[in-house]
Amino acid sequence: MTADTVPEFVFIYAENQSYDYPTTQGAYLFARMVHERTEGRIQIRIYADAELGSEEDLIDQLTYGGCDFMRASVATLTEYNPEANVLMMPYLYDSKEQMWNVLLGEIGDELMKSFEGTGIVPLNWYDAGVRNFYFSEPIRSVGDLAGKRIRVQDSALMQDFIRLIGGEPVITVFDDVYEALETERVAGAENNWNSYESMGHYEVAPYYVLDGHTRIPELVLMSGVTMEKISEEDAAIIRECARSATDYERTIWQEREEESRTLVISSGTEVIEFSDGDIEKLREIVAPLYEQYCGEYMDLIERIRATE
Repeated sequence: MTADTVPEFVFIYAENQSYDYPTTQGAYLFARMVHERTEGRIQIRIYADAELGSEEDLIDQLTYGGCDFMRASVATLTEYNPEANVLMMPYLYDSKEQMWNVLLGEIGDELMKSFEGTGIVPLNWYDAGVRNFYFSEPIRSVGDLAGKRIRVQDSALMQDFIRLIGGEPVITVFDDVYEALETERVAGAENNWNSYESMGHYEVAPYYVLDGHTRIPELVLMSGVTMEKISEEDAAIIRECARSATDYERTIWQEREEESRTLVISSGTEVIEFSDGDIEKLREIVAPLYEQYCGEYMDLIERIRATE
């Protein structure tokens, strides 16, 4: 196929992160690979920086074919698939390696298949780092969390989590977190290294606590309507290209994470590690959340915990 040949399909890929963000860079690689493997028959156009709308709105569009591809956090997919709540649970994993062994193994495949019937077709997993707490004053043990006002997303699970560990949850939109910390409306927040650095939160909350409470992955999604338009051969190509993009995104996520970590530490951030005893104490404290939010999937929780 020549460069000026009109492609058979032109698909839309929506991404809410900026153009230089690891998940967006993964999207560009995916689109290039699909274009090359199909000899130009399939073109995928990337629209980043929330140009096409919010993540929640785009998922809805995906279910009826208004959008062809997108990247979404598992946190925004639980409404469509309650089983996804399993991956939201605090202190679920012992390490990043354990999480990836789960996601890239049998359990991850099963979780992707559990979206059948929703109009959403998961293609591959993306890294979104580990979420830790950060505060405007030092927090060195579980006891220091008592009474602290902590910013959370509009999530019932996160609110219950903060209450159980002794804090007071304060729902705040992401763009307002800096001001909330600066004006002491909240004492702390939680997020990954990249967001902590890129949003400047380290300037007003210079104590970063490595408790590793959640590792919430992200998924590249395809519309079921779009999948029905293409051949089995092209569907296989798209899945293979998506899997290749996973390795790339994971690599640049790690590079970006290390850059962010180095920058904030050089700017004065103090990194605090909870003791193993405190982490075990936190796991015991939040145990009721598992039955509350994942009562039907406790067998899956046990399989995840048994994965090395």
